[in-house]
Amino acid sequence: MAAKKTFVLRIDEDVYKALEKWSVDEFRSVNGQIEFLIDDALKKAGRKKKGPAGLPQKEK
Repeated sequence: MAAKKTFVLRIDEDVYKALEKWSVDEFRSVNGQIEFLIDDALKKAGRKKKGPAGLPQKEK
């Protein structure tokens, strides 16, 4: 598993509440939901390469 970078994220309280509800609906933590959304957006934008069988490639 790749190392994870830690950073502070400041967001509007209403946005956090919406993310919190969404994450509960999908059985994720808020942090996990944010990671999922960013990862998905990167893939859709073509900024994150996929490896064999659609699995993400490890970055060098």
